[in-house]
Amino acid sequence: MPKTILITGANGGLGTAVVKKFLDAGHTVISVAHTDHQPDFTRGNPHFEHHAVNLVDEEETGAFIATMISKHRQIHGALLLAGGFAMGNIESTDGQALQKMYSLNFETAYFTARPLFTHMMQQGYGRIVFVGSKPALEKAAGKGVVAYALSKALLFELSALLNETAKGKNVVSSVIAPSIIDTPTNRRDMPDADTSKWVKAEQIADLLEFICSEKGEPLREAVYKIYNNA
Repeated sequence: MPKTILITGANGGLGTAVVKKFLDAGHTVISVAHTDHQPDFTRGNPHFEHHAVNLVDEEETGAFIATMISKHRQIHGALLLAGGFAMGNIESTDGQALQKMYSLNFETAYFTARPLFTHMMQQGYGRIVFVGSKPALEKAAGKGVVAYALSKALLFELSALLNETAKGKNVVSSVIAPSIIDTPTNRRDMPDADTSKWVKAEQIADLLEFICSEKGEPLREAVYKIYNNA
């Protein structure tokens, strides 16, 4: 059954693949990013709309979500892909670095998920998916990206709290934990890497569509480690 799905970070390497997957599957997509850019394949599609929103601004984000709920009546799924990345071990990670990653990776997700979770609880249905990371789960991978790993780790805790609150309801929060994603930006930044070991953005898009589909209906409290061989 076609659903209305809100996707943040929609202009990124992962977001673009996810938007295409959900449009191809017949869903209505509410695309959210920090710029007005729209991929060419979305132009003229009646099931697509794009909005530029500053997701680190709680008031602006809350007003936007309220407008989308009023317009669409029901938002069935939220894929919270917006975020950022930074290198840095414990010696080089100061408070400013922590705050930047916290804002980009946690606040953007929290400010979006909070009003949507309330809406989904009222509707009796909803799927929220956060993007964690391998470094947030595996300390050996996280020691060189401390601020990033800590900010992503909070998303696992938030998802668990939402699921505990929604226990017995058909509102479910999940977390995907990718390793390195095969995107043009990552290929440019790591030209000598073995990209065959990376996880493809399209593979993650397939997983997200499964989570939001009828086939994923019985899933609860899931954490998906989508590492490939990286």
